[in-house]
Amino acid sequence: MRLSAPVYSLKRQARLLSRKDGIPLHEALDRIAAQEGFVSWGLLAARDAETSPAGRLFARLTPGDLVLVGARPGHGKTLMSLELAIEAMRCGRRSVFFTLEYTQADILGRFRAIGVEPTQFEGRFDFDNSDAICAEYMMERLATAASGTLVVIDYLQLLDQRRENPDLMTQVRHLRSFAGERGLILVFISQIDRSYELSTKPVPDVGDIRLPNLLDLSLFSKTCFLNKGEIRFQPT
Repeated sequence: MRLSAPVYSLKRQARLLSRKDGIPLHEALDRIAAQEGFVSWGLLAARDAETSPAGRLFARLTPGDLVLVGARPGHGKTLMSLELAIEAMRCGRRSVFFTLEYTQADILGRFRAIGVEPTQFEGRFDFDNSDAICAEYMMERLATAASGTLVVIDYLQLLDQRRENPDLMTQVRHLRSFAGERGLILVFISQIDRSYELSTKPVPDVGDIRLPNLLDLSLFSKTCFLNKGEIRFQPT
C-alpha cells in the first residue's frame, strides 16, 4: 500500500491535528494511519520500514559491509545515510556519524526534518566532526564498538584531503579490514562527478563517482545511487 506522503510529512500532519483537536499525539497518529488504510500508526510505521528505500537497503546489510551512497548535491545522499543510521538504532544498535562537513546541530536538524526526534535514540548515536578524521582516527574511536554498529562517513573524497593522511585507497582498504574484523557496517557518502549532469542516465552509477585519486571500487560490497527521487541499488 502506497502512502499518500512520506512518513515524516504524515507525522507533521498528526502533530497539527493533535494541536487543532486537542487530542493526544498517539491518537492523532492513529487517525492519520486510518486515513492511509492502517489499523494503527504502529502498523503503518512497520510497513514503511519494510518498504522504504532505507529499510530495503538496511535489510540487505550485514556486519563487515562497506556501502557507498552516491548522488549529486541536494539529491538526498546525507538523508539516506541518516535513515540507515535510524534503522540501525531502531533495531537497538549504535550509530556513529563522522563528518568534515556538518555541525552536530546540522545533523540533529536533519533528523527532525525527516520526523525523528533525536532524544529517542539517546545513548545510541555518536557524532564526530574532528578535523583529524581519517581511517586511523576512526578506527581508534571505534575500537570498542559492538558488532553491528553502523558508521556513516561524510564523505569519501575528504579522507585524504590532508597531505599527511595516507592515500584514499590505503585508507579504504584498512577500513574494510577493520570493519570485517569488528563486524561493523561502514556507509560512505560519496560525491558524483559533475559530468553526470550531461548524461541521459536516470541515476548515476559507479562510473560517475568523483575520484580525484585512485580507488578500487570493488572494495565496497554494496552501492546505492540517488537522483531526483529515484533510487537504485547496484553492484560494484
